[in-house]
Amino acid sequence: MSLLRLHPDDDVAVVLTDLAAGASVDGLTLRDAVAAGHKVAVRAVAPGAPVRRYGQVIGVAAADIGPGDWVHTHNLTMSEADRAAEVGMDRRPLPAPVHPATWSGYRRADGRWGTRNTLAVLTSVNCSATVARRIADAFPVDALPEGVDDVVAYTHTGGCGGASDGDDIRLLQRTLAGYARHPNVAGVLIVGLGCEANQIPDWLAREGLTPGPALRTLSIQEAGGTLKAIEAGKSIVRDLIAVAAKARREPAPVSGLAVGLQCGGSDGWSGVTANPALGRAVDRLIAHGGSAMLSETPEIWGAEHLLLRRADPDTARRLMDRLAWWRDHAEANGMALNNNPSPGNLKGGLTTILEKSLGAVAKAGSAPLEDVIGYAQPLRKPGLTFMDSPGYDPCSATGQIASGANLIAFTTGRGSVFGSKPAPCLKIASNARLAGWMAEDVDVDASPVLDGESLDAMGARIFDRLLLLASGQPSASEALGIGDAEFVPWQRGAYL
Repeated sequence: MSLLRLHPDDDVAVVLTDLAAGASVDGLTLRDAVAAGHKVAVRAVAPGAPVRRYGQVIGVAAADIGPGDWVHTHNLTMSEADRAAEVGMDRRPLPAPVHPATWSGYRRADGRWGTRNTLAVLTSVNCSATVARRIADAFPVDALPEGVDDVVAYTHTGGCGGASDGDDIRLLQRTLAGYARHPNVAGVLIVGLGCEANQIPDWLAREGLTPGPALRTLSIQEAGGTLKAIEAGKSIVRDLIAVAAKARREPAPVSGLAVGLQCGGSDGWSGVTANPALGRAVDRLIAHGGSAMLSETPEIWGAEHLLLRRADPDTARRLMDRLAWWRDHAEANGMALNNNPSPGNLKGGLTTILEKSLGAVAKAGSAPLEDVIGYAQPLRKPGLTFMDSPGYDPCSATGQIASGANLIAFTTGRGSVFGSKPAPCLKIASNARLAGWMAEDVDVDASPVLDGESLDAMGARIFDRLLLLASGQPSASEALGIGDAEFVPWQRGAYL
């Protein structure tokens, strides 16, 4: 088999291997050379007519398309056609698992479960970034007591230059608070300069956080400068390590897992292998009572109808409100939501945002959409939640972790070196070439789906790997020490 047609209604099929112009495959003669992962027409499509993949419209023909033609940016363009969505029509519960699974985690005082046992050195402002890093660097992983996984400094570029009660500061405070109370964090040191707009006492009070043995604060100005603050911070972290070292793993229910769903560097295979296989794993997770978060709002545009069909009316309205905000936000900044596919996406065979979004939404499986929350807002319900965020992986994952994700599952087709802390990241490759070429960055190779392995079987494998990761098995990105620099809070306001 050289072509893969995903749905009987599809006008295009995906090429499985590089094919030359003139090649005869599955009854078609190719008019152009077509690279693996790209699309070829299986029947004629007139200009202006819709073009379908996944059984869904991915755009309209910009020129005459004949059988055997390569279909890409030269002859396929965006469609603004209405995507009918009967709210709730596909909303149905998942069947309970026959054999309930468990994993091994850290039970926290608030009832949540941690997949890692780390310490966080948070910064209220960029001015305290170097001091925070020097403090954390004094505690390398191999020098920590058994059971304490890491001491991580989370630095950023914000915290001042705007109103102390402005939207940007509030969003940063909510993100920092999410990390401070995260179940993978056993102790927190918050380091500030002292005169910043993001005053530590103010945001702790606003977020309902109280200093104590596991939550400490430090002002560089009050400590007497850089060197004195570093020494004071190191002393505090030693105390926090003693607190964290008391934690022990114990059997945990899958309902204690919350997985943030991400994709980056997507290609033409992502929507065929890695994303739908992850969706099957998400269905297993949610059937066990667990939670999953889909995000990257601009990257569901064009496929939102698939989520609306799984939502109740109130949840559907809130999702549409977020999409409307993004449309207005993009237009105000001279952009358009239909301009999202990156150069890497295009080179990998994706042509329009509709095509990219249909593949991206597949990560969320088939469970009902239970809630829509703002960026970094705490999870409120088990099951599938949509968290609003930009379509920028580090920023989106930062918000998911702040919302309570204790694992990240990340699919990629072109290749990604992303990793996250304190929630470890499982990377899933869409194709065998990537899985071999960037093997040290990949945890799961989903390409066997192209060789006949069912999506259900691959989904079961991904689910099992998530349980192992949650129980302490290092991910590829953890083994490489990736994640310290991937803390990227969303900044969307003005600086003065």
